[in-house]
Amino acid sequence: MRLDGLNHITAITGDAPRNVDFYTSTLGLRLVTKTVNQDDPTVYHLFYADEEGSPGADLTFFEYPGATRGRAGAGCAYRVVWRVGSADSLGFWADRLAELEVAREVEPGSVRFADPEGLEHELVVEDVPDAPLRAHHPEIPPEHALLGFAGVRAYSMRPESSRTLLVDVLGAASVDAGTLEVRGERRGSTIRFDAAPEGARLSQGAGSIHHIAWGTTMAEHPRWLEHVNAAGVRSTPIIDRHFFHSIYFREPGGLLYEIADDGPGFASEVPLSELGRRVVLPPWLEPRRAEIESRLTPLPDPRAGWPAGDGGGGG
Repeated sequence: MRLDGLNHITAITGDAPRNVDFYTSTLGLRLVTKTVNQDDPTVYHLFYADEEGSPGADLTFFEYPGATRGRAGAGCAYRVVWRVGSADSLGFWADRLAELEVAREVEPGSVRFADPEGLEHELVVEDVPDAPLRAHHPEIPPEHALLGFAGVRAYSMRPESSRTLLVDVLGAASVDAGTLEVRGERRGSTIRFDAAPEGARLSQGAGSIHHIAWGTTMAEHPRWLEHVNAAGVRSTPIIDRHFFHSIYFREPGGLLYEIADDGPGFASEVPLSELGRRVVLPPWLEPRRAEIESRLTPLPDPRAGWPAGDGGGGG
């Protein structure tokens, strides 16, 4: 068994409307699903990805309205690293972010910036065989669109133990002294452990990453539960998340990991052209739809009014 890199990354926002505007309008991702946190159905769970809602490009947010800003510290991932197609793409993004008044740091081979709540992002060029996972946006040429996750940067309370679990249990390979790669047959992602800022204490809140999910197939997912438990890792049982199935566990350095499979997916019951346009609830929450929707802030369709042929039809 081999994990296919990152399946998704889940963070926290205190402002769903601003979050939707930034990730769809500024970064050009597609809002593929509006649903709720199944453990707390009073709040949104928003999913952004490529045009098809593919694993490997899926950034998600729990919304806790008015949540205070989080603070990164030992025991969390703190930066999302995205893949782009070329050095010209890095130049495009450096210019676009400047025009949109988003503060950014440009270095050879990298563009770094943060979302409005402080979640760090980095764009890099990588020579990997992974299929490009891009969304359509009328202001972003396809050759410059984000292409999916390259990896994450993280702070660990026990870096060596974190590395050991990744290598011995999850099958990661060492790239360099601080970086590991988790690569399967279809795609891969890296995780790099950095030294946490001195004196920084982790505080989950708006702009912080809640957990990262490694990807596998529906067929192999149950085998991963057996594998991690046999390795002495305490985990949840398999949890049905409607769009995929999940296993959660805390690794030795404090990060919350998930192993998520690739099905049935976001388009299993909603046409591809309709992704992100209405609140989707799992069957067990459908009887509470009126109550749930009454608590949620109405969010517009980010693609309403798009010119014909610019992806508004989801094709």
